[in-house]
Amino acid sequence: MELQPDTQRHRQAPLAAPAPGGQQGSDERGRVLAAWDATRYSYPVVPLLHTPFEQRAADIPDAVAVVSEGQTLTYAALNRRASCLAQRLRRAGVGPEIFVAVYLERSLEMVSALLAIFKAGGACVPLDVATPPQRLAFFLRDCTPAVVLTHAQVRDRLPSEYGGRVMVLDALPTDAGENSLPPPWQGHPLQAANLLYTSGSTGQPKGVVNTHAGLYNRLFWMQDRYRLQCGDRVLQKTPSSFDVALWEILWPLHVGATLVLARPEGHKDSSYLTRLISEQQVTVAHFVPSMLQIFLDEPGLTRCPTLRYLFRSGEVLSAHLQQRCFARLDAHLHNLYGPTEAAIDVTAWACRRDSAARTVPIGSPIYNTQILLLDRRGAFVAQGAPGELCIGGMGLSRGYHRRPDLTAACFLPHPGSPEPGARLYKTGDLAYEQPENTFEYKGRLDHQIKLRGQRIEPGEIEIALLRHPGVRSCLVQAQTFAANDQRLVAYLIAAGASRPARKELLAFLRLSLPAYMHPSVFIYLEAWPLLSNGKIDRRALPSATAARPGGTRGPAIAAAPSAGE
Repeated sequence: MELQPDTQRHRQAPLAAPAPGGQQGSDERGRVLAAWDATRYSYPVVPLLHTPFEQRAADIPDAVAVVSEGQTLTYAALNRRASCLAQRLRRAGVGPEIFVAVYLERSLEMVSALLAIFKAGGACVPLDVATPPQRLAFFLRDCTPAVVLTHAQVRDRLPSEYGGRVMVLDALPTDAGENSLPPPWQGHPLQAANLLYTSGSTGQPKGVVNTHAGLYNRLFWMQDRYRLQCGDRVLQKTPSSFDVALWEILWPLHVGATLVLARPEGHKDSSYLTRLISEQQVTVAHFVPSMLQIFLDEPGLTRCPTLRYLFRSGEVLSAHLQQRCFARLDAHLHNLYGPTEAAIDVTAWACRRDSAARTVPIGSPIYNTQILLLDRRGAFVAQGAPGELCIGGMGLSRGYHRRPDLTAACFLPHPGSPEPGARLYKTGDLAYEQPENTFEYKGRLDHQIKLRGQRIEPGEIEIALLRHPGVRSCLVQAQTFAANDQRLVAYLIAAGASRPARKELLAFLRLSLPAYMHPSVFIYLEAWPLLSNGKIDRRALPSATAARPGGTRGPAIAAAPSAGE
């Protein structure tokens, strides 16, 4: 049985006509606006994120909704659990625009907590239980949640200075009678649904606020395109603090499929994932390319014939890895692209087994999404010419929490939208357009790094290192050590005659930065190589691959961090 989306597509009027100007500029603008119009769909009603799940719970109450390490919950049981917790959250003051932090390992409680927050009208703030203490304290100060939901085994990791309300889910009843269930929440789709933190170049992470409407548009597009069925089983392995986790959880629950949870930290173990996919007959999974590379090396991969769809995002997908995937698996491979600021993904590409191209496109825009390329002056670039990739449409986040300055700098007025206040998000990514409104990623316009699926601002690492009294100046960048092996390298100038050892620097960074932001190599310099304008000449920095293990100028190269997401 296949459950079709409840909403029908509706064409809308085209966007504003091209502005007057030179013939070439008008032609280019007209072509771009016509491409925008092709993605536009309207919904008679935009549901809140929990309502499709509630409908499935009413339609198929006895179907298995979620599986976790030998435990299962039916749709009816999961709905009751979420409703019971939603009632408690409402009594604690949770409602529209109120944040609830989820400090839980991957579990049945994590899934029910997410649904409960939506049912109560609040916005979810997922926090990784491995978050360093100083960073976790910042998150809690910044979002000021009404409640933190957690497990007993990680409760003591919460900062001692946090004085807010904590609910330990292990100690709470998991069910409730019908008379105690909360009435349906009548909210607005433009209300906050979640707050996700990303690396920040100013030394502190920045929180991105996404709406129910933007996230629902992304989920509806995915179902309308890929047609998940009741018999499908979707693997959930991405840590909840990353946006991919939301579609892994909600997509199957919106359509009546089964959600299969990997054990905590299981997303880092390719052998375990292979066994889990085989045992649970998983049909849909997501990988970042670096983890996909490791997964494809598993000898037991032949035991995964049930895989129907493999999605990848977070890093550039190479043509070599694409072909290697097709050589080892019969699954369809899809390349997705999108920043946290635009509701998970904004473009998609169906990879082709017979492709001889040297690169893999990031694809075409999803529903209600506009992609345009601008030059440094903010003008449209011609097809085939490189430009900064900018995003407009329904999926845009509301901006950065408590950062109106940064929001104003990154979210600009939309040139051509008839909607008052419409904006564009400047991604900082360089891309060019191929025929048929298809785009190809070409790199960054700044120093931001994507490493093993993680978005990293080197400036945040640099500021953390500068807090160490033994460091006077530093610069962090990514370098390639071998095929599919990219690592962070920190160049340092010591504050005195003594140079802090690598072990000391890593211990210092563990207090404020997650492991994926720790440099693998530290190289001390006497002075920076400079360009004529006084800026650091990055090309003249010594190669990290030539650093002497154990030497004073090139401390030992660390083993590559565990691949993960």
